[in-house]
Amino acid sequence: MVAGSRVHPLNDSAVLYHFLYPLQQHFAVFRVFRYTSLRAVGAAVTAIVLSFVLGPIIMRALRRQSVNQVVRDGTPLTHAGKGTTPTMGGLIFLTSALTSVILWGRFSLSRPYLLIAMFVMMWMGVIGLLDDYLKLQQKKRGERNTGLIEKYKLAGQFIVGVSLGWYLLRNPLAPNLPGASTTLPFFKYYLLTFIQGFEFVYVVFTTFILIGTTNAVNITDGLDGLAAGLSAIAFGTFAIFAYILGRSDYTTYLNLFFLPDSGELAIFCLAVVGSLFGFLWYNTHPAQVFMGDTGALALGGGLGAVAILLKSEFVLAFVGALFAAEMMSVILQRYVFKFRRRRHGLEYAQTHRVFRRAPLHHHFEEMGWKESQVVVRFWIIGILCAFVALSTLKLR
Repeated sequence: MVAGSRVHPLNDSAVLYHFLYPLQQHFAVFRVFRYTSLRAVGAAVTAIVLSFVLGPIIMRALRRQSVNQVVRDGTPLTHAGKGTTPTMGGLIFLTSALTSVILWGRFSLSRPYLLIAMFVMMWMGVIGLLDDYLKLQQKKRGERNTGLIEKYKLAGQFIVGVSLGWYLLRNPLAPNLPGASTTLPFFKYYLLTFIQGFEFVYVVFTTFILIGTTNAVNITDGLDGLAAGLSAIAFGTFAIFAYILGRSDYTTYLNLFFLPDSGELAIFCLAVVGSLFGFLWYNTHPAQVFMGDTGALALGGGLGAVAILLKSEFVLAFVGALFAAEMMSVILQRYVFKFRRRRHGLEYAQTHRVFRRAPLHHHFEEMGWKESQVVVRFWIIGILCAFVALSTLKLR
């Protein structure tokens, strides 16, 4: 048995392990619960089933409370009819994924990979839930749907980003890696370390990664199934990274840094993938429910946290390339518009935009692509990005 693949009951806890593994004394088949791979697959299947069970229940509750989608300003006219679709559907996959992780994951206080990932995801989800709630209240009162004030939303994200960076700085999860460090793709055992006295830069770095990823996923959530599908691809990719980095034999062969017990993040990632597959049953076009900021911010926070915990922040640039493109399209559109308005006036700025409409997915809608075409084609590109990210495991 390689390091990182066996459960140590004296130091850790896993709900199903403690219930089922003792039965191996009588039935040898229960020995499989020692393996991370089995528990990761179990978490994915459990999450899918829970999504199918909880989905209709949560959607009925949302309809009873008239928790309907607030259509964002600037979206194409074809989206006007979505104002009657329930939102806050992120509760479906959040509940399913986190419950599944609790059942199948192995929690350790010495290497709290799962605890950190779950905490960050829930924290961002609460921010999104508050944002969705305020938008709905403003809609009922006939006010402008601004939701949670932007600076307060960013403040909440900033707090958890700084907290995560500071914790990892003071409590390295791997004995062979300093806290203020990260790895670079395509390099053998190359460690980027923040020099002594400037470790605070690492905190700034992780905060930037977490906030950027969170908001990039949120911006991408504009078409039926788009953010859910791309997030499933991204989390599935990082599940492979987590499993490999948690095994000493694989890391030795591939010239990677070994992260003891990081394989538990594979369980977290596949639980999220399974829950998103179940959610997509209701979220594909035409969507019966939207994830809302509740789900989008939680997904972005969870994805950013996993990348940071695996010291794979730069790999995230490949895995989440489409998320980054969506974010950059909004930033570029906004600042070019402001520049041209100051230089040439409002009329010129309105008729000379970088994109027909931002974020990027709306640009392609304006070009004549159907919503389902945009979504599936973006999924295909997301899969290609995942293949590029996985190639960094071997190309060194």
